Amino acid sequence: ENLINQAVQEMYSAEARKESRGAHAHENYPDRDDVNWMKHTLSFLDKPYVEDAKVVLKYRAVIDQPLDKEMHHVPPAKRVY
Repeated sequence: ENLINQAVQEMYSAEARKESRGAHAHENYPDRDDVNWMKHTLSFLDKPYVEDAKVVLKYRAVIDQPLDKEMHHVPPAKRVY
């Protein structure tokens, strides 16, 4: 049941993201969209059991600056293979 819980949340999160990023490729949205999607997706179920629950998605901003002076800023970039 734990794996089903995780899988359902991952599918809903991936479907909601209207871009491709890293290994998460979306055929309808082949490019990155840092303007709208530079954020973390947070997901959870609104009830204890997957069969009865709805997936709730929330978002949190990415911390894009180092938290101390020892590390320099590394800007986001498209992965090119």
